[in-house]
Amino acid sequence: MIRTGLMIAALVAPLTACEEAPATAVSEDNARLITWEELLPEGEEERLAKLYEATLLYNVPEGGATDIATQIGTYNTVKELDGIRVRLPGYTVPFDYGPDAELAEFLLVPYFGACLHAPPPPPNQTVFVQADPPIKWRDLAQAAWVEGTLRTEVQSSELADAAYTIELSLIEPY
Repeated sequence: MIRTGLMIAALVAPLTACEEAPATAVSEDNARLITWEELLPEGEEERLAKLYEATLLYNVPEGGATDIATQIGTYNTVKELDGIRVRLPGYTVPFDYGPDAELAEFLLVPYFGACLHAPPPPPNQTVFVQADPPIKWRDLAQAAWVEGTLRTEVQSSELADAAYTIELSLIEPY
């Protein structure tokens, strides 16, 4: 344990271990246990389905110059989650990959390989995590529990845009 200061189901399966937990479940540190689905405002799954369907109409040849991992989705958030201390499982996507890398910022995503080997999830299914002080996280392929204060704050990076930010207080293996 380190202490510091949706994709649509048909496309990929996000971490769902805490899906059965009631919305009022809390961790030992009084953080609300949330699922990736809770980050989607009402009606968002239908909006995402339409966006993905529209994208499929423009079939791009694999390996072509226009074959890029485009992020599809919206920045729509659940405003009631802003400022809430949360606990969320996911996969880390660091910006720095060195063996001695200390992560001050990274992305948390609901499925393995997002942003690196697969298209990024929608912005409202991508969480930008800020660690102060920076942390060392050795096994990047490992799923993690991330805990901290959630903000409905947009962050942009070369890998993906995020509609949420977490101010990290705890990270541990899933």
